[in-house]
Amino acid sequence: MIHRITLGLCLLLAMSVQAATVRLVDDAGQTLEFSQPPQRIISLTPHLTELLFAVGAGSQIVGVDSASDFPVEAKTLPRVGDFSRINFERVLALKPDLVIVWVGGNRAADIHGLKKMGVPVLHTQATHLEDVARLLRLIGQASGHAESGNAAARKFSSQLAQLKMPTSQQPPMKVFYQVWDRPLMTVGGTHWISDALSLCGARNVFADLRGLSPVVSREAVLQRAPALIVGGNDAPDMRRTWKAFASLPAVKNNAFVSVDADLLHRPTPRLIEGVAGLCAAIRPYAR
Repeated sequence: MIHRITLGLCLLLAMSVQAATVRLVDDAGQTLEFSQPPQRIISLTPHLTELLFAVGAGSQIVGVDSASDFPVEAKTLPRVGDFSRINFERVLALKPDLVIVWVGGNRAADIHGLKKMGVPVLHTQATHLEDVARLLRLIGQASGHAESGNAAARKFSSQLAQLKMPTSQQPPMKVFYQVWDRPLMTVGGTHWISDALSLCGARNVFADLRGLSPVVSREAVLQRAPALIVGGNDAPDMRRTWKAFASLPAVKNNAFVSVDADLLHRPTPRLIEGVAGLCAAIRPYAR
């Protein structure tokens, strides 16, 4: 009888350890395995910080990049650097058991440096709107909150489906999305903002370009003749850049729209609000 009880306890213990094991493949194709969910996580971009909070892992974050400001709790967390440079000494001092990075957003040299130090690194990528749901699942699994990550992903996908506009007989309006003015930067066809424009019944005039934020020339913009110029509210005034080009359709019709950059530029659950705001801002010019 005692032998059976002991055996049963051992089986339960083994099952418990197995259930706590985390094994996943990240967006770089790297397999990560943890005997238990990481409890000391560092996030190196604002959207990754927000995603961690969204899946219920906020209490496990011990460090963030300097721009992480949402939710409000993120503002009190220790800073370990920004997109231009990571302070490796601060990272090591925080003794993380996982660092989450954005491939294409964080410097390759910083990511390589973290790996050389032996710090477990979870690589993530985001290019399309639906990637938010995928990242919620991935980060939920990585942090030990798979169930809440899956629930948040389902909610995001459902809300995104509700935003889709009915098919119009009119050709999509040509839009230039200006990220910055010096250098002149836009979004390529593999950026979620390009997806958002399509969802809103518009067309990114630089959808044929690769890369998240390619640099373009003023001549290229003039050649593609956008009817509307859109930009984030974190960038310089777009009218200042284009007021001298009166022949440009957007300038001729004074068609400029500024949107909330925090909502639209970050692939997080709040992107739903950003896309809805973009569609509402574009709608008056599409008539």
